[in-house]
Amino acid sequence: MEIMRVNGLRTNVGLLPAKEPKGEAVVFIHGMGTDSLASFYLTLASPVSAAGIDVITYDLRGHGKTEMPDSGYTLKDFVADLDDLLRQVRPDAPVHLVGNSFGGTIAYSYASMSPERVRSIVCIEAEPPTEVWADKMTQILDYTGEFLAADENYDWIEATYSAHHRRLAKMAAKRIMATSITREVPLGPLMTLEDVWSIACPVLSLLGQDGYQSDDLDALTSLLPRGERIVFEGQGHSVLVEQHRRVRELVLDWVARHADG
Repeated sequence: MEIMRVNGLRTNVGLLPAKEPKGEAVVFIHGMGTDSLASFYLTLASPVSAAGIDVITYDLRGHGKTEMPDSGYTLKDFVADLDDLLRQVRPDAPVHLVGNSFGGTIAYSYASMSPERVRSIVCIEAEPPTEVWADKMTQILDYTGEFLAADENYDWIEATYSAHHRRLAKMAAKRIMATSITREVPLGPLMTLEDVWSIACPVLSLLGQDGYQSDDLDALTSLLPRGERIVFEGQGHSVLVEQHRRVRELVLDWVARHADG
């Protein structure tokens, strides 16, 4: 890991160059809240690098070991971070974006704004930032803020999961209380359905049967001109954590299918 200056912020970046590179690079983008680059670093990063693919991971602004500004949490800010990072570490060739939850939303936004920089996308339980997404995010963030404001809920988190999850929840609560993240994220900028349709690169959507898109598992794929989707039966939103071996296989196959040349 190393600290880099990305879009003006001290940013925690993990680079895993392939020992026998095949010319492809994957950028792993983690989710919001309790998440960090660790969710990919501990699951997919090493096997993907070992397969000959350069790996780029980083902590989003306000997360992990990256600097936490008081404000600056619109999607435009997150996309600008990704763009500046890639200009520094991968300026000469498109990349494959793999985003979990909010990380996938960043991937959609970046592909819409800089299509020449994106070879393909794998999104795990993620949606593009449409008005429907913004409404859903507002509800989720409001509920999360209320839940983490009650001290007794941390005892439940520790009893149900672990002391580690309690610490992560405490960090997420600090982020919510100390920054404008919950107010700014749902603001977008948002994409229209036409914007989603304009994403020309191949997109693989990995969904939990009971996840955040369970009301219509085909809705997103039907909007994407080159969209495919795989549904994990009996799975909720935590597809990456609970199904990381299968996700790894799918990512490696996807990158091989959509490699340059």
